[in-house]
Amino acid sequence: MAITDIKEYAHLTDADVEALGRELDAIRRDVEESRGERDARYIRNTIRLQRGLEIGGRAVLFGSRKRPLWILGAGMLGVSKIIENMELGHNVMHGQWDWMNDPEIHSSSWEWDVVGPSAHWKQTHNYLHHKYTNILGMDDDVGYGLLRVTRDQRWKPFNYGNLAYNTLLALFFEFGIAAQHVELGKVAKGRDDRAETERKLREVGEKIGKQLVKDYVVYPALTCKAWKSTMTANFAASTIRNVWTNAVIFCGHFPDGAEKFTKADVDNETHAEWYLRQMLGSANISGGPVMDFMTGNLSYQIEHHIYPDLPSNRYAEIAVKVRALCEKYDLPYTTGPLLVQYAKAWRTIAKLSLPNKYLVATVDDAPETASERKFGGNTAATIDPVTGQRRGLGAAIAAGRKRRGLRALLARKR
Repeated sequence: MAITDIKEYAHLTDADVEALGRELDAIRRDVEESRGERDARYIRNTIRLQRGLEIGGRAVLFGSRKRPLWILGAGMLGVSKIIENMELGHNVMHGQWDWMNDPEIHSSSWEWDVVGPSAHWKQTHNYLHHKYTNILGMDDDVGYGLLRVTRDQRWKPFNYGNLAYNTLLALFFEFGIAAQHVELGKVAKGRDDRAETERKLREVGEKIGKQLVKDYVVYPALTCKAWKSTMTANFAASTIRNVWTNAVIFCGHFPDGAEKFTKADVDNETHAEWYLRQMLGSANISGGPVMDFMTGNLSYQIEHHIYPDLPSNRYAEIAVKVRALCEKYDLPYTTGPLLVQYAKAWRTIAKLSLPNKYLVATVDDAPETASERKFGGNTAATIDPVTGQRRGLGAAIAAGRKRRGLRALLARKR
């Protein structure tokens, strides 16, 4: 089952958690006190780059009846949409740049280039997801109400389609996000406020209409004889953005090591305990500066979940300090290449399309689902007498992997 006692799972005492929280608070203060011109220059340069790519891509599509220009235009537009969606829209609406007091780069005024209204997304993402990260029954991002991504979700015959559902979700990810706030599950069960649902549907419909008219009527019409190829290029660009966004989000939330939690965890949760839950429930992507930029710096998903409203260009330097704290408290720091993390997420989706009786690992000790029970009550941290270093959750997980490896080796020899 999912983690029911975060501190026990983490091999930390109340005092440890509060000490960790104070150190993370200090990192926040350092960044807040040092925000300035270099950060403002970064976001403004990013906006210029994104707009330049969009204008250039749309200009190239005037010649889109020639295949090389179609590929170039669709590619430029796709990259532009990725940057607008991830480094700009996502991060601006988190309030990362509100400190600049620039009305054009403010969370209250930014409307992004996707079919979902920004006001809806800020409610489902900024408030619900970031407050209740990976808590079953409270965070709708756990499977997006469509996928079974943990053994704690009861299996139903519907889940046989896990792989097909995620393929469609990846291709049309922006539509999935737009539908999320409408809460179609409640609508289907008749548990919604009908007037509120009608309002949400009207707002989503208006935004979808604007996006479709822009990308599939106005811009294609401007290219005259190339309208048909421009339309297909626009669709390709949106698909590029959707698949990339799906990959980045899934790498941050569903690979091995991104843990799930129960509702009981938040009943009396302190801010320090919230920090700890974010660290255990998120995963990073390794890859370097280009990967960081193209993911909207969500390659630092752990740091983003700890500090969702700090400037994204600071996550790389924050990550050095957060990783050092993980080593100090012997907490796992889950990270890996994008293709590896994404493959693990797809593997989980494939496995969990099947009932639990066909799965090998237990519900307390599986790659995609873990709990404090996996340690058999032995969750007290110790100090290594040789190195003087703390031996806690990280050491316990490593020891468990070693035991499983030995059992597998012995089983093969029989």
